[in-house]
Amino acid sequence: MPAPAHTPYDGSARPFQIGLKPLALADWIDVDRHLSAYLDEKDRLVALDLDRVFAAERGTDAAQREVLMLLVDHLPQRFPQIYRRNGDSIEIGDPSRRVSLSGPAPPLLTAARLIQDDLVLMRQSAFGWRLVAASLSFPFAWSLREKFGLPMHEVHGPVPGFGAGTRPAELIDRMFSSMRPETPMLRWNWSLFGDDRLYHPESSHPGKPRFGDGPRADSVFFRIERQTLRKLPLSRDILFAIRIYIDPLAALEALSDAERDYKGPTLEQTRVVARLREIAGPAA
Repeated sequence: MPAPAHTPYDGSARPFQIGLKPLALADWIDVDRHLSAYLDEKDRLVALDLDRVFAAERGTDAAQREVLMLLVDHLPQRFPQIYRRNGDSIEIGDPSRRVSLSGPAPPLLTAARLIQDDLVLMRQSAFGWRLVAASLSFPFAWSLREKFGLPMHEVHGPVPGFGAGTRPAELIDRMFSSMRPETPMLRWNWSLFGDDRLYHPESSHPGKPRFGDGPRADSVFFRIERQTLRKLPLSRDILFAIRIYIDPLAALEALSDAERDYKGPTLEQTRVVARLREIAGPAA
């Protein structure tokens, strides 16, 4: 049985590796049945505190507009059953959800209101590729306020092996510089969280168990991140489109005995649990 589309581990990548792969342009953006819920949450966060989820440097308006126009062209062609162009607006699903393309909002913010992905613009500079604009409603344990304006190696500073001067940081810089607009790239990331909130600027609450207060980890969710990278043809900036998927570990409990047998855990659960204990290390 093939792995789900948003499974980052198919055996071809290792943790804390760059793991970039070419991506067909048709698969640039992923849309699923949760689209309305994601867009509603983005609207709520923008209304609550715009500065927390959006930032842009001066001089990025043209690149922001370029992103918006790429999406306006792409979405109705790729998902005609969901997106429809109607004059200077885009209708999404129900015609009651309409996003104006000519309003006063920054173009990147408008673009992010069309899709489930967050959008981050990186621009080449003497200090490396810097984060110069972003609509970031669903951060993966990082804060836009803390990372805005920083070069890529500082954005990735907390990631093991990706700090300034490391080989992965140098590889990323070279890959970004050599990327071609006609060839987007794809990579995956994942972690475990204690809740299913989309807006997650912190990885955990200091001093509080991540997966619940009791001896049993009752609240565990796989948080999976699909990153697509696309060099913009005109500005030559690089656009990260970052899509979050959240799957509860408890979903395994809903499987029947036959389904668990088919998936593998039933017969091998003792060995799997033992292996997980080895990976986790000794208990504190």
